[in-house]
Amino acid sequence: MANVGLQFQASAGDADPQSRPLLLLGQLHHLLRVPWSHVRGKLQPRVTEELWQAALSTLNPNPTDSCPLYLNYATVAALPSRVSRHNSPSAAHFITRLVRTCLPPGAHRCILMVCEQADVFASACALARAFPLFTHRSGASRRTEKKTVTVEFFLVGQDNGPVEVSTLQCLANATEGVRLAARIVDTPCSEMNTDTFLEEINKVGKELGIVPTIIRDEELKARGFGGLYGVGKAALHPPALAVLSHTPDGATQTIAWVGKGIVYDTGGLSIKGKTTMPGMKRDCGGAAAVLGAFRAAIKQGFKDNLHAVFCLAENSVGPNATRPDDIHLLYSGKTVEINNTDAEGRLVLADGVSYACKDLGADIILDMATLTGAQGIATGKYHAAVLTNSAEWEAACVKAGRKCGDLVHPLVYCPELHFSEFTSAVADMKNSVADRDNSPSSCAGLFIASHLGFDWPGVWVHLDIAAPVHAGERATGFGVALLLALFGRASEDPLLNLVSPLGCEVDVQEGDTGRDSKRRKLV
Repeated sequence: MANVGLQFQASAGDADPQSRPLLLLGQLHHLLRVPWSHVRGKLQPRVTEELWQAALSTLNPNPTDSCPLYLNYATVAALPSRVSRHNSPSAAHFITRLVRTCLPPGAHRCILMVCEQADVFASACALARAFPLFTHRSGASRRTEKKTVTVEFFLVGQDNGPVEVSTLQCLANATEGVRLAARIVDTPCSEMNTDTFLEEINKVGKELGIVPTIIRDEELKARGFGGLYGVGKAALHPPALAVLSHTPDGATQTIAWVGKGIVYDTGGLSIKGKTTMPGMKRDCGGAAAVLGAFRAAIKQGFKDNLHAVFCLAENSVGPNATRPDDIHLLYSGKTVEINNTDAEGRLVLADGVSYACKDLGADIILDMATLTGAQGIATGKYHAAVLTNSAEWEAACVKAGRKCGDLVHPLVYCPELHFSEFTSAVADMKNSVADRDNSPSSCAGLFIASHLGFDWPGVWVHLDIAAPVHAGERATGFGVALLLALFGRASEDPLLNLVSPLGCEVDVQEGDTGRDSKRRKLV
């Protein structure tokens, strides 16, 4: 899959499936609405109309089903007919699975995706997850032929006309962002160290005409970034804070996306075990998603000030490593007693959000991180956890997740009950909880928020993506689609406007300030 190019076209054209293998994919009631005249040129002379209709009649998705139409050259596959309220109507996760298992082999292949207009964005991002870019398999290096998968959408229901050229460009940028994030997360730390990650940031900056701000190594220490410096100071490749800033004319608000970029997490001196350390190359998933989403958002015409803040470090072991009992002074001005060096992500993000507030003047700060193993227990493998000081933004995150396929579910936000878990006798706080049975994912997020201050008047959103950042041993690029959808109203792109919940009315329960439940419009 690593050498596969993904192309979105308004029409994939006609071809004999023996020369261009084909997968037709959609919910069964949508597939039944596709006229034979539309698929005939993609299936003949191998498949007749009678065989096509017979195949559709045999499909019984529970939750999915597939049927070969002609040997292994043409297949039709059905998605679940219904999904629960906490899933995406697009059934995005099943799209990825079916493409991986049902797409016929070949150098040049076609996917005909049948869905409603509202599910185009989520479906495209789900398709992209099936084609990871990174591999070091020896056979792949010997294959020089570039493979292509052409994707055509057939729209049913309302707004079922042809897909606009602008939509195709948006899908291309979004899916490139998803695959970029997944490639970074899949790459081992022997290659994707902090130096290499900075090269990725510089590459995106050069493409967008943006020169990144980089604060690194001893300069971090000198300028007061005690959390980021303390986590990364023992590594061969020094830690860094990098910022890409987009500041267009006419911007009305300032948004900061802060990504946790721990390129490898040994746990530090609180070292992880032999079964829990493998896979820790994925601890940069938040920063990778921010980079992929930033690239796509700017290409699609982001109208407000947008800063992408990358907190990059390797949590390593060495003579200079932070010790439990050390006390760090963070950029917020608060002191932190270290009682667990494996709770490092919150330290680098605390410096990142403080910088976004104090130096960038952000009105909205969103941090994204593979923060806690407990997230997978709290909200599962498929749903990221959201913790925020705003009931409106909590609802918006959940709705954006359902629209884009990067699912989200809320954590308990209650600092007055939970923040006492960090009480220290000698510093402003410790960095790890006293009781790991007391909502540890919520508490970890609250540690980050405390460096803004719980009375900070802006919007703070924390997204813990520890579990959904990967599926098995492969990265998913999770978070790119979510950021693009959540902030779609700040884009000039009509498709991102469509999937964004901001500006739409949402149901909000009693708010954090005790206001009565009512329908409130997000702006």
